[in-house]
Amino acid sequence: MKTGIKGVRRASAVIVTASAILAGGVLTTPAHAAAPPKPSITAKGGFVMNNGTGKTLFTKSADTRRSTGSTTKIMTARVVLGQRNLNLDSKVTVQKAYSDYIVRNTASSARLIVGDKVTVRQLLYGLMLPSGCDAAYALADKFGKGSTRAARVKNFIGQMNTTAKNLNLKNTHFDSFDGIGNGKNYSTPRDLTKLASNAMKYSTFRTVVKTKSTKQKVTTKSGGYRYMSWSNTNGLLGTYRGAIGVKTGSGPEAKYCLVFAATRNGKTVIGTVLTSSSAANRTTDAKKLMDYGFKVA
Repeated sequence: MKTGIKGVRRASAVIVTASAILAGGVLTTPAHAAAPPKPSITAKGGFVMNNGTGKTLFTKSADTRRSTGSTTKIMTARVVLGQRNLNLDSKVTVQKAYSDYIVRNTASSARLIVGDKVTVRQLLYGLMLPSGCDAAYALADKFGKGSTRAARVKNFIGQMNTTAKNLNLKNTHFDSFDGIGNGKNYSTPRDLTKLASNAMKYSTFRTVVKTKSTKQKVTTKSGGYRYMSWSNTNGLLGTYRGAIGVKTGSGPEAKYCLVFAATRNGKTVIGTVLTSSSAANRTTDAKKLMDYGFKVA
């Protein structure tokens, strides 16, 4: 049998290549790439997980109870969205008690105007974008049960705690509808992340928390209309690729908090930083944790 010149060349090439591989040790088992170093954050507590699988990606004092500031409003929204036969377009009349509460507590506001009629959907935007404590009060008053406003608010906070229990948030308790607590308003980075992950299952919640700004038409007391403009306090939106939410928080005890989420290449990471030292640092902390999360997810 004759062997052509091309065949000889091919055979020679195979022998040479095989020799080179053996000599170079290429056939040995390749080493795994080293895991990226865990980031250092200024926040006292942090947690990140893969939202699709629930896999924990980063922890720092993840189960230590801390004040949550306005990240509490994630639960406020979750309780509203969990109501049976919820009509997002039902209207709520803004009461003087809501504006008085804002003034009394020097609280963050959606600048709701007494007598205006706003929809539940609009109140969710006012709650989550400018972090309106007046919007939180209005929602608690609307969806709490009782014959007096005080009773309705108490019942709504009870609904918040029942929901926390049902979601197995063992280190979470609420004593306010907005994060202006009375000594017993706390959660942990792990629990808040699990709460946010659950809230993100609601399409309305996802739509609201990824919105950078909105202009809403509301009905005035006289039957006319006005426009309310709200901007999101979450600086990640528009500055971090793939950011989809979720909520900022701050307060004398809470310092600076942020629950965050982003999606890249089909993967979503979600997490929380609590008790960071400044608004800028909480954003930097979150970016570090998401960068790390995407690498190890």
